[in-house]
Amino acid sequence: MTDYPRIADHGLIGDLQTAALVATDGSIDWFCCPRFDSPSVFAALLDQERGGYFRTRATGPDVTSRQLYFPDTAILITRFMTEEGVGEVVDFMPPAGKQPTANHRIVRIMRCVRGRIAFEVDIAPRFDYGRKEHELQVVEPGAIFATEDLSLTLHVVREPGDERLAQVRVDGGDLHIDYEMSAGQTRGLVLESAADGPPREIGVAEFTAMFDDATAFWRDWLSQSTYTGRWREMLQRSAITLKLMTYAPSGALVAAPTAGLPEQIGGERNWDYRYTWVRDASFSVYALLGLGFTEEAADFCRWLRDRVQEKAGGGGGPLNIMYRVDGSSDLTEESLEHLEGYRGSRPVRIGNGASDQRQMDIYGEALDSIYFADQHGIDLDLQTWAALRGIVDWLTENWDLPGEGIWETRGGQKDFTYGRVMSWVAFDRAIRLAAERGLPGSVGLWVTTRDAIHNQLMHRGWNEKLGAFVQHYGDTVLDSSMLRMATVGAIGPTDPMWLSTLDAMDAELVVDSLVYRYDPAASPDGLAGDEGTFSLCTFNYVDALARAGRLDEARLIFEKMLTYANHVGLFSEEIGLTGQQLGNFPQAFTHLALIDAAITLDAALDRAKSTHRYTAAGIPAPHRAADAAAT
Repeated sequence: MTDYPRIADHGLIGDLQTAALVATDGSIDWFCCPRFDSPSVFAALLDQERGGYFRTRATGPDVTSRQLYFPDTAILITRFMTEEGVGEVVDFMPPAGKQPTANHRIVRIMRCVRGRIAFEVDIAPRFDYGRKEHELQVVEPGAIFATEDLSLTLHVVREPGDERLAQVRVDGGDLHIDYEMSAGQTRGLVLESAADGPPREIGVAEFTAMFDDATAFWRDWLSQSTYTGRWREMLQRSAITLKLMTYAPSGALVAAPTAGLPEQIGGERNWDYRYTWVRDASFSVYALLGLGFTEEAADFCRWLRDRVQEKAGGGGGPLNIMYRVDGSSDLTEESLEHLEGYRGSRPVRIGNGASDQRQMDIYGEALDSIYFADQHGIDLDLQTWAALRGIVDWLTENWDLPGEGIWETRGGQKDFTYGRVMSWVAFDRAIRLAAERGLPGSVGLWVTTRDAIHNQLMHRGWNEKLGAFVQHYGDTVLDSSMLRMATVGAIGPTDPMWLSTLDAMDAELVVDSLVYRYDPAASPDGLAGDEGTFSLCTFNYVDALARAGRLDEARLIFEKMLTYANHVGLFSEEIGLTGQQLGNFPQAFTHLALIDAAITLDAALDRAKSTHRYTAAGIPAPHRAADAAAT
């Protein structure tokens, strides 16, 4: 198990239809083709022996590696330093465009920067999650790894007259190549799916053009950002990461490009996140529009509007909680028993059994994102409004149904308070759209229902003894999903009931600035084991603190949280007790919440007065409820 790299020891590359993880040792140990949600070709991250990998690394004693992104791009550079020399591996995927295609390219360039360096390359694909055998054909300018469904063609990067530096060895269906290089020499490999011809030599000029085109693409795209506040570089990296996880043909954002990475090492909380959640819509539209990426926000809204118009949801409602990137909903869950899982974390699941759950919050998130987009110039068409009216009318009869909740628990349906909050949001946003746009609808009934939900929230969602809003009705468990209650306007951010709820969360869910979702021991969720703190919730906590006026705390916690990013600014889903990243990686929810929290905090700091309160140690003093209310 010690052979597994840390989850955080990876950078992400992609072409806007699929993506790959590159470890700091130069190994591509996760890649699905031709889409994010397609079967894997390289999955050594889930099984070092049977998963498959594409490894390019320097050899020799005492090799040190470092990894960085070429500035303002998704081009990854892994540097290797030895006593004899320094080498670099440059990895990227040329953007694939907005038309679905089976043709994708991973470009890997090796160069010696100083002295001499030896690279070894191992290409060991394992198609269909390691379940399908392949044939290998080696020819002078490259090789072909072929199955009946998918072929990968390997091209070499070199000039026709260049010295032959490679020594090639075939091992069954795998390919091993050794390079001895001196300063100034460059070689490379391009691994291409669905190539339109046999392997060929790619000249340095062609490679340079691919590199320049990719650089121009990312820098041109990033130049659309209108954000000029604090933490600009971190937000730009998050924006690029989100773009890498967006399926360009549909505009859908996957929750993560990976499957099966554990929330607890050795545990069973290992889910497939290569799908698009309706819930992500609210976060995505807010974050993308907040940074000025109007086209991406509009694309995702179009994807969401298509799902709304279909009204073909499972779980007893008009929407599914998640879909594939193309909008289909065949997400049958199965376990890959032949894979051992990351560091023995089994089972490895693909598909997602939560897809047919009833989660009542998704309707509020869908309406909230569409309303916010409409407020920012992404017009709502009448066909979509007609579908939304149907959903809201359905909700008038069904908003009080129990569900599994935002965290997709498997312990039975309950009256989750957050679900009621977002049902309130659904009616509130529908009422606003109808009034502001003069659109038809059962507004009187919607107003009555909205008010009934709010009254219920204040009475059944509030626990007087705890002085807090709780996870679900009739219980005493706290839940950090409620951190969004003030953000969406269901309660004022400085209301005494809300400030008291924050105090209760401080005491129970916050540990050294990191935030747990809830306590599984107090609220069994049908799964064994524990999990780390949830990075999404920590950033939501920062947002809530900033809105409540607790700016010193909010800023300190935000700065602390940034220290948990990996070496290239990426976050997974959770943070473990020792600071390790856990769960699928990188996680869109985390980066979306980071952007939202930064925008909220930055604006609040700009508005704040120059006076600050500090303890004698120089650490911001916590403002309790009465203190914040007085402020």
